[in-house]
Amino acid sequence: MRIIVIGAGKVGYTLAEHLTQEEHDVTVIDKNDDVIERCSGSLDVICIKGNGANAKVLLEAGVEKANIVIASTESDESNMLACLIAKRLGAQYTIARIRDPEFNESQTLLQNELGIDVAINPERATALEISRLLRYPFAGSIESFARGLVEMVEFRAQEKDAIVGIPMKDLASKVPHLPRILYAMVERNNSVIIPDGNFAILPGDKVFVSGDMVTITEFFRFLGRYSQKIRSVMLLGGGRISYYLSRLIVPMGIHVTLFELDSQKARRLSELLPRVDVIYGDGTDQDLLQEQGLSQVDAFVSLSNRDEENLMTALYASRSGVQKTIAKNSRMAYMDVLNDLGLDSVISPQVITSSTILRYVRARENSNGTHIERLYRLIDGNAEAIEFVARKGDPYIGIPLKDLNTRKGSLVSVIVHQGKIIIPFGKDHIEEGDHVIIVSRNLGISDLNEVLYR
Repeated sequence: MRIIVIGAGKVGYTLAEHLTQEEHDVTVIDKNDDVIERCSGSLDVICIKGNGANAKVLLEAGVEKANIVIASTESDESNMLACLIAKRLGAQYTIARIRDPEFNESQTLLQNELGIDVAINPERATALEISRLLRYPFAGSIESFARGLVEMVEFRAQEKDAIVGIPMKDLASKVPHLPRILYAMVERNNSVIIPDGNFAILPGDKVFVSGDMVTITEFFRFLGRYSQKIRSVMLLGGGRISYYLSRLIVPMGIHVTLFELDSQKARRLSELLPRVDVIYGDGTDQDLLQEQGLSQVDAFVSLSNRDEENLMTALYASRSGVQKTIAKNSRMAYMDVLNDLGLDSVISPQVITSSTILRYVRARENSNGTHIERLYRLIDGNAEAIEFVARKGDPYIGIPLKDLNTRKGSLVSVIVHQGKIIIPFGKDHIEEGDHVIIVSRNLGISDLNEVLYR
């Protein structure tokens, strides 16, 4: 597909990188010389310097032949205008990054009037993910499928866990009361493993399990991980993510203390969030944190604009005995180091955004194939979990899984049939309209027929 990416900041660059890996023809537009030089030197893309909301620049980029235009600059207004002009000049589909909370209420109207097919708010999407992690503090990450019926939860195996050291094929007999979930994927020593019957989980492994919400809860309660609910949270930084997160979790009965170093921003947040304790001060100051009761809170979330501050402050909070720590990180190069340090809950707005856009791109690319409902990139982008809706007439319909070939490095994780959750075995089969969740080490899958075939 021909795709134009306007704005090659952190989100735009990540998108362009992933799209070229999936062999799309990508053109990047940016006004900054350094950004253009970086993209042309490291990515297989066409680079054009200029304003993406300028019709002349868009025509130079071939907008009239573009399948998708993605506007991801720092300016919401520029993104919306770029999408409007691109649509008028012949682009088939447009995607805009719209971040300002003031646009939320009128977002549907804006999309209809400006010809925006998809509007994405990275900060709100990040806040939603953090709110899920606060509901399940034992998890490193949580992904939701089939309209919330199915969850995939990541956790780090411990030596005391009943599942450790036992081959998968023997778990049912040796741990008879263990709730039945699917062990979808394991990360060990920076390698992605799809477990088979002979595989055994070891201490330190990152394990991804999937199932319905009740069974997942029972599984972690069986392991002794289902800890006390989060009642109090400290937030470092008063940006948009902190604003959206506070709006989400305060109604859940969670008390929020928010640190902001800018006095005007702190004053504004105290007006917008009257039920939040907004502290004007340096949230990285250890004395200030302890003075405000760091060791007594249940969770600490670092959301400043500096990755180093986020990571170091989250580590300090963890060392101070805080039950759950979450850090925002924008640099993928840090991920291996973070794993070694034991920071399991690290979130990246650009990864969340790029996963959302990639799902849409694949759906457009595969408009005549199996419909993609959800797509999540896992394990630092080295694996994916994808939800498909099975299509009538496809060759895998009605055939037991044991009689089908499954693409190497892929696994059918869950089948949802008429609202019923099925952890699939060889005799199970897929019917038309079923929601099918697969996990795979293979990136770029856009059709269920690429995974299951005769």
